[in-house]
Amino acid sequence: MNVKRNSNKHIMEVLRIGIAADHGGFELKKHLIAMLKEIGYEVMDFGAHELVAGDDYPDFVIPLARAVAKGEVARGIAICGSGVGASVAANKVPGARAALITDSFSAHQGVEDDDMNIMCLGGRVTGVALAMDLITIFLNARFKGDERFMRRLSKVEALEKVNRSYAGK
Repeated sequence: MNVKRNSNKHIMEVLRIGIAADHGGFELKKHLIAMLKEIGYEVMDFGAHELVAGDDYPDFVIPLARAVAKGEVARGIAICGSGVGASVAANKVPGARAALITDSFSAHQGVEDDDMNIMCLGGRVTGVALAMDLITIFLNARFKGDERFMRRLSKVEALEKVNRSYAGK
């Protein structure tokens, strides 16, 4: 996270947000980047950088998910036509916890209880205003860290380790 001073000379944290989209989410991504920058977020764009019909969401979502997992960006937003493929791809990266979000409850609950760090959206099914509302809720939510949530995350992390070991054989 970076810091900056607002107009009242107070120091505030600025989250670095990653965003990625294939052709199905390209137009929505352009709008969201502009809106996020306008309200003060630093945005890393993982592509697509131009509209190419038939490009593949993993080419953009996987680098985003890796950056989130490594802490290079605080949170990620992944967009494809429905949001489903982006969610599937992002969750293949150890440390990425992605979900398709279509409602405000899931936008904050996914972070608060499950430490979700990537929000997936459907560029063909989610309008700009709703997407921005959901993203705002997602970015303002914080993981609660209660014992039961930590226990559940430990089980997910253990599964990731087993899968990495299996993949290495």
